Amino acid sequence: MKRFLTATMLLCILTACGAPNNINRITSPDSVVVINDKNGRYKNLYTGEKTYPTTCTENCYPAHPDLLCKTGSENCQYQGQQTKPQLSTGYTVRWLGHASFVINTPNGQNVLFDPVKNQFDSPVALGFKLGGGIYRKAGAWPSEQELENIDAVMYSHIHYDHFNKADIQSIGNKPRYLTPLGMADNFPTGGFNITEMPWYSTTNIEDLVINAVPAHHFSARVLVPFIYEDNNKDLWNGWLLEQNGSTLFFAGDTGYSKHFKDIQQKYGDIDVCLIPIASYYSKESGKFYRYVHTTPEDALNAAQELNCKVMIPWGYGNSSWKMGDHTSHSALLRLLHMVKKMDAKTPLYILNEGESISL
Repeated sequence: MKRFLTATMLLCILTACGAPNNINRITSPDSVVVINDKNGRYKNLYTGEKTYPTTCTENCYPAHPDLLCKTGSENCQYQGQQTKPQLSTGYTVRWLGHASFVINTPNGQNVLFDPVKNQFDSPVALGFKLGGGIYRKAGAWPSEQELENIDAVMYSHIHYDHFNKADIQSIGNKPRYLTPLGMADNFPTGGFNITEMPWYSTTNIEDLVINAVPAHHFSARVLVPFIYEDNNKDLWNGWLLEQNGSTLFFAGDTGYSKHFKDIQQKYGDIDVCLIPIASYYSKESGKFYRYVHTTPEDALNAAQELNCKVMIPWGYGNSSWKMGDHTSHSALLRLLHMVKKMDAKTPLYILNEGESISL
C-alpha cells in the first residue's frame, strides 16, 4: 500500500494531477467566425451544393507498380523512385500515420499535428470495434525524448481519430496546445496551456508564426440521443506555419471549397502542403463524405490553388482506420492514377508511416 501511495503521489507530481488548465482565446481584426444563428453552432464558410472541378468516375483504383502490397491494396509500402523537390525551406516533415505529423521548423522548434498513438479514447474504441470497425496498427509514435522537446501541439478538430485525451496526458503539459474555438473543454485537467484560435487568427512561439486557417469540415464527439449532443459546438481549423519566409500548411480534415483559394490569396503561395486524400468514400452517404473530405483529385486541385511547391498526402495507410475508404491504400492508388490523368503540376512526395523528409 505504501508503495502504491508513493507511486500515485509521484504520478500526480509528474502530471500536475488535478491542476486546472490555463485557457486563452486569441482574436484579431481579421478573424472570421461563422455561426449558425438558429442554434449558435459553428458552420463552414462556404455551404451549399458543391461543384467539383474533377471527379474520377471509372477505373479509379488501378494497381501501381510502385505500391507493393501483401494483399490487394492492403498492408502496402510505397517504394517508387522520387525526386526530392529543390527547396530550402528548413522544414523537416515526419509522418506518424493517419493525420499525425512531427514538424521540425527552420529555427529548431518542434511541432505536433493531430497526434493519435493507438486507437480511439475508451470506451469509443470498443464501440467502434463492436460496430464493425477495426483496431488499426499503431502509428510511428515519437520517442520519450522527442516528446520532451515538443514546443507546440496543434489540433485541427475534436473527432476521435484526430484528438485523443490519453495521448495528451502522455505528451504532458510542457508544450503549448493550440486548438480551434471551443475545444479546450475537451481536454483532461492537468495544468495544460491551451490557446483557442478562430480562423485567420495568429500567434507566435518565439519567431514561429502560427496561423489558424479555415477548413471545410464539422465536429462532434458526444452523442446521447435526446439527452446531449455537441454537433459543431467546437470549430475546426487548418494550420499555416511561417518562419524565415517559408510556409507549411496542414489542411486538417476538410472537403474541397473556396477556402483554399482564399488562403492562398491571404498568405501567398505555400511551400509545403500536407493535404488529406482519404475518407471520402461511402456507399450510403457518398455525397456527404466528399462534402467534408477531399478526394485525391480534390486534393490535387487544392494544391494547385494554393500554389504548393510540394504536396505530401495523408489519411491513407497501414495506420489508418479505413473509415470512408475501400482499403488501407485505395486512396493512394487513386492519387497515383489521377495525378497522371489530370497532368497535375504540383510535385508530390509520398511517405510511408515513420518516414521523414527535409525540405
